[in-house]
Amino acid sequence: MLKSGPIQALGAMSGTSLDGVDAAVIETDGQRILGFGSTGYRPYSDTEQAVLRAALGKWPGEDVRDALDVVQAAHSDHLTGFESAALIGFHGQTLAHEPRGRGTHQLGDGTALAGALGKPVVWDFRTADMELGGEGAPFAPFYHFACAKWMGATEPLAFLNLGGVGNITWVDPRKVTPEEPGALLAFDTGPANAPVNDLMLERRGEAFDKDGALARQGEVAQGALELFLAEPYFARMPPKSLDRDAFADMIGLVRELSDADAAATLTGMSAAAVMKALEHCPEPPARLLVTGGGRKNPVLMEMLRVSIDCPVEPVEAAGLDGDMLEAQAFAYLAVRVARGLPTSCPGTTGVKAAVCGGILSRPEEGN
Repeated sequence: MLKSGPIQALGAMSGTSLDGVDAAVIETDGQRILGFGSTGYRPYSDTEQAVLRAALGKWPGEDVRDALDVVQAAHSDHLTGFESAALIGFHGQTLAHEPRGRGTHQLGDGTALAGALGKPVVWDFRTADMELGGEGAPFAPFYHFACAKWMGATEPLAFLNLGGVGNITWVDPRKVTPEEPGALLAFDTGPANAPVNDLMLERRGEAFDKDGALARQGEVAQGALELFLAEPYFARMPPKSLDRDAFADMIGLVRELSDADAAATLTGMSAAAVMKALEHCPEPPARLLVTGGGRKNPVLMEMLRVSIDCPVEPVEAAGLDGDMLEAQAFAYLAVRVARGLPTSCPGTTGVKAAVCGGILSRPEEGN
C-alpha cells in the first residue's frame, strides 16, 4: 500500500509537440504541493520523432509497435535516474483524441513500465473520464488549482499552456477543493505551437520558429485570421477539447503566403484563439500565467500582452517551472489516483460528476 502522508512522486509527460520526455518530482499528499524535486528532459532523436509522427492519428488495433517501442524505451531509460520517487505518473504519448467519437489513445504500457522500473506506475488517466461523458482533457487543471493555493493567490487567475494545442484553466482559489462547483473551468483554446512547427518543418526543415524570429519578419494576413476565427469550435461552450491535428487545415489558409507571413499569421491565430477563450471565463482573471513552449516565443507573448486586459507572464513569475509543469501535474495526479481522490470534474472536462481516473500497476504485475 502507498504510505499515508506526503510522498515523493515522479511525473512524466511527452506532449503533442513530440520533442521529448519531461520528468519531474514533487512532494505532495495528493492535495497540497509541499515541495519540488529534481527534473530532467530526454529529447527524442530525429529518427524517434519521425516514428512517432508517423503514428499520429492511429488507434488501438492499428500497427503502432515501432512507436510503442520508442515511447517505452525513452521512458524506461529516462525515469531510472529518479531514485527518490515512490510512485510514477505516466501519461504516455497521445496519438489520437476524439472526445465525441472514438475516444482517446495515449500510447504506452504502464504495467510494463512498472516492471522495468520496479516502482508502482499510474497511467491511462483519461479513459474513465471519457466513459462518464467527459472530454478526457485537459488534465492539468487540478494541479493548477494546487499551484494557485501554493502561490497564496486570493483572486481568480488563469493558467495558459501553449504546447502543440493550447489549453486554459481558470481558477478560483477562494474555493476549498478543485472539484467544488465554480472552482475550475478548463478547456482547449485551439491550436498553439503545432501549426507553426508543422509549417517550419514543411518549408524549412526546422522543428520550430525559434524566438519567433520568422514570424517577426512577417505580417498577419487578416483574411486568413478571420476565416480561422469563424470556426464553430470557438463559439462552443466549454468544457471542450481538441486533437493535435483538429485544425490541420490552418496550413491551407496560409499556403499562398510567404514563409514569414505564414509564420506570423499562424502565430496570430494561436493568440487570437486565446483571446476568444477568455470570453468564456466566469470573470476576468487577475493574471494570466503562461506555461509550455509557447511562452518562449516573444512574438506570441507580445500578441497576447497587447490584447489582454491583465498581466500576461510566464509561470516563472510565480515561482513555478514552465518547462516541467505538465510533468509535475501527472506526478500530482498519480498520488490522487493512488488515494482515490478525483482527478477531473464537470468544470474541467464536462464529465458528469467528479471522477478518479487512472490505472495503478505494481512492479510484480509487469514481470
